[in-house]
Amino acid sequence: MEDLEKKLQVISSAVERYREEMVRTLMDLISVPAISPDYGYEGEFDKAKLLLDTIGGWGFDRIDVFNASDPRAKNGARPNIIAYYYAENRDAPRTWVLSHMDVVPAGDLSQWTVTKPFNPLFRDGRIYGRGAEDNGQAIVSSLYAVKTLIDLGIRPRRTVALAFVSDEETGSRYGIKWLMENHSELFKPGDQALVPDYGAPDGSCIEVAEKSILWFRARVRGRQTHGSTPHRGLNAHRIAVDLIQRLDRVLHEKYSARDSLFDPPESTFEPTTSTNSSSAPNIIPGYHEFTFDCRLLPVYRVDDVLSDVYSIAGEVKRLYAMNEYPEIDIEVIQREDAPKPTDPNSEIVQLLKKVIKILRGVDARIVGIGGGTVAAVFRAVGIPAAVWSTIDSTAHEPNEYARLENIVSDAKVIAALSIL
Repeated sequence: MEDLEKKLQVISSAVERYREEMVRTLMDLISVPAISPDYGYEGEFDKAKLLLDTIGGWGFDRIDVFNASDPRAKNGARPNIIAYYYAENRDAPRTWVLSHMDVVPAGDLSQWTVTKPFNPLFRDGRIYGRGAEDNGQAIVSSLYAVKTLIDLGIRPRRTVALAFVSDEETGSRYGIKWLMENHSELFKPGDQALVPDYGAPDGSCIEVAEKSILWFRARVRGRQTHGSTPHRGLNAHRIAVDLIQRLDRVLHEKYSARDSLFDPPESTFEPTTSTNSSSAPNIIPGYHEFTFDCRLLPVYRVDDVLSDVYSIAGEVKRLYAMNEYPEIDIEVIQREDAPKPTDPNSEIVQLLKKVIKILRGVDARIVGIGGGTVAAVFRAVGIPAAVWSTIDSTAHEPNEYARLENIVSDAKVIAALSIL
């Protein structure tokens, strides 16, 4: 134990020496927008090139680039980079540390009051800019964790595979999902994964489970008429409101299990967007659509919820039936079926808890979340994955930032995790 603590002190001191370099690297990365073609931009090609130029001479044992083809993107490519630092035993299983290069669009520019989204600024210990926290902090922390080990000549117990992927913000079909579908040979039995894409300000939360996600749109078609003659039409708005209320009540009642691992501890069913065709107060609308955002505890199946949605829509349609109306169509916008959670007793989780306790004196909590991360992709193929980082949760916000102290501290944890 004494030797371990001494080694961790050496590593921590070495990480500290990279503070200024970490700031420069993150600011360089922020200054290169990497926004999906789904939003009308060029993708991650330029950021990937900058990243490769940055780490090319660092001493990684191997750096591979896998380009997913996307004709909408710059040079038709969505790059995925994997940088390896081998264990003494080349056949040792791998610890994957995965972060993503893509960022979301800037949003309302008038809300950016500290600096422009892609003109990074370092002020009062914070690096501001779009993608600073999501997911630039993870890129920099993981890079300098391994750079520290390389420069000290310390080999990890497991081979470390740093993956910098594309397309996380819009579904990962050109990122980690594409890698697993097209290069399954990269992922071995016994591998484990750390995904630094969720956390708490004190680094006390380790995420091991996620809810299933279901987004659906309902389109209700009635018959438009004048507000003074409602009997001549069929009010699509009224039908939609009734349908929303029934869905809200039935789904909450039927899928009411609670699991204290999650916050909130129950499944959620939330009506979100809503619009109809009425352009004036005296027009009874003949069309109305709305969407629902459903987050299901892993104990429930998405298909069962969908079956109930179709059944309830059918009941409402029969209730209001008049001259072939209403029409009610249900469209699935997105679904993510939650895989089996990572076992809290798995090596990656227990080692992470141990390191956090040693370096920070914090007893980390095991949690589940309602959002989705790429950890689910690892879990789906049987690779235990933990999601952890130290963040203020400014992702996707104007004036997004990452704290330098968090970047440095997370680098120490990732480096320590690699040698235990």
